[in-house]
Amino acid sequence: MRIDKVLANLGFGSRKEVKKLLKDGCVKVNDSLIKDPKQHIDPQTDSISVNGEEIEYKEYIYLMMNKPGGVVSATEDNRDETVIDLLEMEDLVFEPFPVGRLDKDTEGLLLITNDGQLAHRLLSPKKHVPKTYFAVIDGEVTEADVEAFNQGVTLDDEYHTKPGELRILKAGLRSDVELTITEGKFHQVKRMFQAVGKKVVYLQRISMGPLRLDESLELGEYRELTDEEIELIKQYEA
Repeated sequence: MRIDKVLANLGFGSRKEVKKLLKDGCVKVNDSLIKDPKQHIDPQTDSISVNGEEIEYKEYIYLMMNKPGGVVSATEDNRDETVIDLLEMEDLVFEPFPVGRLDKDTEGLLLITNDGQLAHRLLSPKKHVPKTYFAVIDGEVTEADVEAFNQGVTLDDEYHTKPGELRILKAGLRSDVELTITEGKFHQVKRMFQAVGKKVVYLQRISMGPLRLDESLELGEYRELTDEEIELIKQYEA
């Protein structure tokens, strides 16, 4: 890969700005000064330093965000703040995007990456990747609802969902539940509860496939996945 592309990908500026860095003698590869922007290097094995500081090249970025309510799961939006707006510039240079979407008012686990192949695998309907949500329900959730969800329910557009695993955490006039589904229809969790005459008043995604939300992340915070988490999602087969 050309050295100017490597540096641009790492956020050292535009191609023009990177060329100036090279011209000014700020860049070394394997301790040799590099001034030609067309110079090809192997960013995975070559040692690269800028202004004496060694840098690590990575092609892909994998971020776990605790998405807050009121923020949309998109790369850009004309009206609302997006999850991409919450990222630092050092992460924005990788041009990441959210894997799937959470409703605007839904909180919780959101994977953000620039790895298109991985995103496609996790979102493919054929993969049936399970997603687990914590929800607060206006109304008493019963064992009859658990059985109904286990059989799949019919939504307002006559679509019959695949089975969902519903667990009652706290019963009462306002119930706490966990629900695991393997689909991603529009507003699916809310519409499933509507189908049994109940209303979701709070919704949080707590897991997606092998990934679980890091509970130490405050709303709006994010972190890079650990090497172990990256390996888990790359090898995951639902």
